Amino acid sequence: MIGILYWLISEVITLYIWAVILAAIFSMLAAFGVLDTRNRVVWTIGDFLYRVTEPALRPIRNVLPSFGNIDISPLILILLLQAARMLLDRLYEALVFGSFRPLL
Repeated sequence: MIGILYWLISEVITLYIWAVILAAIFSMLAAFGVLDTRNRVVWTIGDFLYRVTEPALRPIRNVLPSFGNIDISPLILILLLQAARMLLDRLYEALVFGSFRPLL
């Protein structure tokens, strides 16, 4: 049961990382005019990515100083998600092997 829960959480983190990457690429392409956001399908995809990633990106943007037009909040979020995945791996190893040595 622990293995299934570990796999599920790990996969959710992976999917969220991909959503953040896609949202960043989508916003850059829309800003440069490569994607026409007046198209209903493009707008729907962009709106979905915005709604999925913005709740996690907004607090990071509020803390970061202004770098002009450069937004590094997706990069910071990806690093935080990778750190969460590493912590999850350590917790899983500690639970499976029965010792807290992997946590140290």
